[in-house]
Amino acid sequence: MTSLHTTQVRRRRLGVAAAAAGLFAALLTAGPAAATPDPGDSSATRTGLSAAQEAVATAAIEDGEIPGVDEIVHSDNITPLVNIPKDALKGLNTDLAFQGKYAFAGNYDGFRIYDISNPRSPKTVTQVLCPGSQNDISVSGNLLFLSTDSSRSDNSCASTTQPATEKSSWEGMKIFDISDKRNPKYVAAVETACGSHTHTLVPGRSSVYVYVSSYSPNETFPDCQPPHDGISVIKVPRKAPEQAEIVNFPVLFPDGGNPGAPTNPGVSKTTGCHDITVLPSKDLAAGACMGDGLLFSIKDPENPKIIDRVQDNVNFAFWHSATFNQKADKVVFTDELGGGGAATCNEEIGPKRGADGIYDIVGKGDHRKLVFRSYFKIDRPQAATEVCVAHNGSIIPVKGRDLMVQAWYQGGVSVWDFTDSSAPKEIGYFERGPVSLDAVTTAGPWSAYYYNGYIYSNDIAKGFDVLKLDDRRTDPAKRVRMPELNVQTQPDYFDR
Repeated sequence: MTSLHTTQVRRRRLGVAAAAAGLFAALLTAGPAAATPDPGDSSATRTGLSAAQEAVATAAIEDGEIPGVDEIVHSDNITPLVNIPKDALKGLNTDLAFQGKYAFAGNYDGFRIYDISNPRSPKTVTQVLCPGSQNDISVSGNLLFLSTDSSRSDNSCASTTQPATEKSSWEGMKIFDISDKRNPKYVAAVETACGSHTHTLVPGRSSVYVYVSSYSPNETFPDCQPPHDGISVIKVPRKAPEQAEIVNFPVLFPDGGNPGAPTNPGVSKTTGCHDITVLPSKDLAAGACMGDGLLFSIKDPENPKIIDRVQDNVNFAFWHSATFNQKADKVVFTDELGGGGAATCNEEIGPKRGADGIYDIVGKGDHRKLVFRSYFKIDRPQAATEVCVAHNGSIIPVKGRDLMVQAWYQGGVSVWDFTDSSAPKEIGYFERGPVSLDAVTTAGPWSAYYYNGYIYSNDIAKGFDVLKLDDRRTDPAKRVRMPELNVQTQPDYFDR
């Protein structure tokens, strides 16, 4: 555990580092954006910079426009409480899930369980070594689910990297029994086409359905053949998880989805989904599917039904994730421009790319439509070495308001208000300065979620952060207590 030295700085205006922005255009060229880090077990590569680029970043720090290397800055309404660095698991930190007094943190090398009964002093309960990117994680009852999106020699936690061109390679879903948090037991595995980049739970009393999102098929991959135009649906009996099996592969894009370039330059071709968020209380789901955004019904969880589909071929490169508001009359979609591997928070890219897209849901039943209202992007400029793009976040539960906390990689953690979907605004932030001034490096918060009165963030490079948010606009959320939270399985916070 490390203490946090914090420094308050003035609100900064977008405009700094403009001279360097153009030099990074090469990082955002043509091909489809892949969600980063790309499938594999190694850390993200570092892209070196010129002396001129380093000089621009250094000058911006000296002028106070951006924080110094690893310097922590934050708004007055956010207090950093603690940071816990990586320990046995040295890979990239990824997603988070929560249950009772525990937080579950994914990592490319496995997962880590924290006791957060005292949020100011979390304790490590256990660390499980089980390599396989990206180890997207969720929990339900006594079960923990882990996505594997890299080709492995087998489905064990002792597997090694193996080419996807080999038929014997394995990737998919792993399932653990966590009834004993200190000793999780690996109980089942289900291989899925093209692996499992992310997954989403639709819990029931006797079984849990798992929607598996994956993409990028290739004719040379025996277990990931094109077309890959849907999702795998796994049914997991709670009392017999070893009987987990695929029960459907619904086709979501009968027309093949967004064709991407050259028809739509700079847009990813749709070959599956990146992430799905479900709202079981409303029988709804929203899918972020590379070049397409989806709204669908999950009244029959084995057979999701498409209600509406939208594209943004002007400003969205890669539809990455989705978040409903509490009333289910809005969806926030994120665009992971550059695949999480480029500096995109600058004047060159602008405020509409690598941003959130806010859509209203209008109409009723199967006639509902997604209607675009606005974009939201943090306006705090980042160094040209900092990977910064919209990433994973969650609702902050306050009646009558639409509030969200969100990770932006090295753009840090942002708290923002989209109650007026046409005029969103940031109301709080936390961030670290650049990891480096001589190379573009993937780092910063992968996920930032609100759970039982605190913000928890899993920083790709720096570890697990706990933040305290004190603001009259968000304070009512402190009274909302949840027994369990998987952000991609959004709860009804007020009807329990």
